[in-house]
Amino acid sequence: MSTVMQWRRNAAAVFAITLAIASALAVFTAPKAAHAAAQFTQITEFGDNPGGLEMYVYVPDNLAPNPPIVVANHWCTGSATNLYDWLQFDELAEQYGYIVVYPNVAREYKCFDVSSPESLSGTGGDSVSIKSMVDYAIAEFGADPDRVFATGISSGAMMTNVLLGVYPEVFKAGSVYAGVPYTCFATDDGSMWNSTCATGMIDRTPQEWGDAVRTVNSGYDGPWPRMQIFHGTEDQALYYPNFGEQIEQWTNVNGTDLTPEFTDHPEPNWTRTRYGATDGQALVEAVSMEGVDHGVPHQPLETLRFFGIASTDQAAGEIVGAASNRCVNIPGSGTANGTRAVLADCNASAAQSFTHTAEGELRVNGKCLGAANAGTADGTKAVIGDCAGGANQRWNVNTDGTITNVHNGLCLGTPGGRTANGTKIALWTCSGTSSQQWTIQ
Repeated sequence: MSTVMQWRRNAAAVFAITLAIASALAVFTAPKAAHAAAQFTQITEFGDNPGGLEMYVYVPDNLAPNPPIVVANHWCTGSATNLYDWLQFDELAEQYGYIVVYPNVAREYKCFDVSSPESLSGTGGDSVSIKSMVDYAIAEFGADPDRVFATGISSGAMMTNVLLGVYPEVFKAGSVYAGVPYTCFATDDGSMWNSTCATGMIDRTPQEWGDAVRTVNSGYDGPWPRMQIFHGTEDQALYYPNFGEQIEQWTNVNGTDLTPEFTDHPEPNWTRTRYGATDGQALVEAVSMEGVDHGVPHQPLETLRFFGIASTDQAAGEIVGAASNRCVNIPGSGTANGTRAVLADCNASAAQSFTHTAEGELRVNGKCLGAANAGTADGTKAVIGDCAGGANQRWNVNTDGTITNVHNGLCLGTPGGRTANGTKIALWTCSGTSSQQWTIQ
């Protein structure tokens, strides 16, 4: 059966992918703003192109010296133009000064080649074509060869896994949305669709997944690329077991185990784990989205944060109580470990200026707010201390206005709903009361 016929056989699945992605992007992205002189431009001659891909590029007017490159790979049946239109990587490039490379599948089969022996080995196919685009961008635009990254959705996520697997010396990190591990989609019969992988039926050990990367890079001893992975638990196009298999592959490649050093919940239905470190550039970061299908909402700023291009730390601001209209305050602008937080009239002082970092910390005066003595009981004191990366010093700022401690799940609040100046702040079982609701402003 021809490749095109096999693709048509899977048309229902591919169409479902397109609808899911389009729906998600329509909800989670904003209309494009007017641009300056920079344009989405096709490059027709960029080097060796065995995959027959097209190259598009966005070079911002505000190009940084030695700029990073972000390779953005589209989904199956999509295009580089779709990705450019629906995501804000170009607008963000104006802010952060990086170059965006958009590979485009021009053939009838509009998915990336993540299955052929040639593409999976870097001897031909789409992987070689995209590597040529990166080489072109480095040579023509003065990009930094030590800051090359890749991201993608669905087929583009699978291609990102391939790029990091084949070219670890080129790509420093990847960010994938609803993908599968490198080599999972491999076929040897000319087909570009692997139903066994798509339905999550391929289960290998971490060592086996890691060996797939090491074998094709014989003689390379690192550093290996970091990987950020997003997946929905209800994915019916590239099934959820592929989420765990990707974690196994990239933790093994990076020489760490499957015990996360960090766990939090950036959104109520998200579980984020980090492996090898607790910070925003951990070796592997994985976000499981409960109840989400293949249309995983893309998070461009989170991707750029993981790459080290952008920060998602919230600007310093006051934590204002809904019941009291007063601020979380460190008395006397103190910095002594163990100083307890209290309510006070908001005054825009340093003692009330908190930053919610990408690691989930609430930093003030160079210290971190935390649960005293890693307590778990109602009434545990909220105190400042040296930032140590522990779960008791990490917080979820939730959409319902609560601020919950990662270590114990308790809510920041005041006893008995008290609102007076000097009221001592502590941690309590979440009850939905206004004394446990806050805004950072």
